[in-house]
Amino acid sequence: MVFAALITLACGYSATALAAKPPAASAAQRDCGPSEVGKDPSAAKPSASKDKAGKKAKKRKCQAAKTPAPSSYANHPAARAAADSMAQNNALNRNWVRATLAEARMLPDVVRAVTPAQDPGVRNWQVYRERMVDPVRVEAGVQFWLRNAKTLERAERETGVPASVIVGILGVETIYGKRMGKYRVLDALATLAFDFPASHPKAPARAAYFLQELESFLVWCQATGRDPLAVRGSYAGAMGMAQFMPSSWQKYAVDFDADGRIDLFDNSKDAIGSIANYLAAFGWKAGMPTHYPVQLDATRLDLPALLEKDIVPSMSPAQMAERGAILQHQAMQHAGLLALIELVNGNDAAPSYVAGTDNFYVVTRYNWSSFYAMSVIELGLTVQAQLPAGAAPN
Repeated sequence: MVFAALITLACGYSATALAAKPPAASAAQRDCGPSEVGKDPSAAKPSASKDKAGKKAKKRKCQAAKTPAPSSYANHPAARAAADSMAQNNALNRNWVRATLAEARMLPDVVRAVTPAQDPGVRNWQVYRERMVDPVRVEAGVQFWLRNAKTLERAERETGVPASVIVGILGVETIYGKRMGKYRVLDALATLAFDFPASHPKAPARAAYFLQELESFLVWCQATGRDPLAVRGSYAGAMGMAQFMPSSWQKYAVDFDADGRIDLFDNSKDAIGSIANYLAAFGWKAGMPTHYPVQLDATRLDLPALLEKDIVPSMSPAQMAERGAILQHQAMQHAGLLALIELVNGNDAAPSYVAGTDNFYVVTRYNWSSFYAMSVIELGLTVQAQLPAGAAPN
């Protein structure tokens, strides 16, 4: 990207004009380096204390001057074309869309976050679990459950989604609203739409996805009256306590307390109801466990066949048993299909395994990761076990 040329055009100067008349130095630039040339040596020197303080201030200003400003999408060709397309597709004011995207900035931190690691290493379920099912989340989860017990009970009654799963998702995602993201959603989505790292194996598809989310975000801002320059979220553009992407907010977020507006940032009731609605929409089956314990019989184990479909339920209990899985009685009576879920424990320990049901798979629709789904389930159950007597559901 030729940002130098773009900045020149954005500032309204021609290249010739800039060459003929250098731009005035900024205040920070004037205080750094060459600005000392030509200084009057006869000027009075400040006192030692003032001189020391001045040097510190000058150092801070110099550091700020050396820090490159985020790149703007104001004159980015793809952003301009996208703005016009978004406006036309959604009956939005073209000037508003263009002006909004012009305020978006490319965030190097976001690019780094989605760039594949050269050496990703071996994942470790136990380490991941310790980070997600930790005392901070458990204690916060207990307090959240007690404050929202009636809402959780209602959500479970209406959708069949257990309160423990809802609580688990809110805890893993944002620690019940404490960590909802620091990035401007506009910047994050624009960066991922227009500067998704080419080194990613699915770069074109992912960039297209985030462009759609950017469009959904602008539509959502117009519909709700939100300022697109003020909304904060994750590096991927997820928002609120439930960390919904803009398109998910439009499709699955609900006004669970019937106050006339959907608020997933500050309204626990709406967050609870929206998560339950999301999981129900993806096929949650009331009363079905998320998983069963499983052991493997090494004498007749066909592990590649058991793992062939990854986390997608594709085997009957009998088929799993034929391939070397040892299931308990309840699992053998399961009416649906199962998947063998492998939870890798690094290089120094054997993997853990469970038999995942359709409901386990539904949790992965929130985040395509067996580690994520299992941590959500176990955090919710751990919180439920810590509830005071009489507070936990029967």
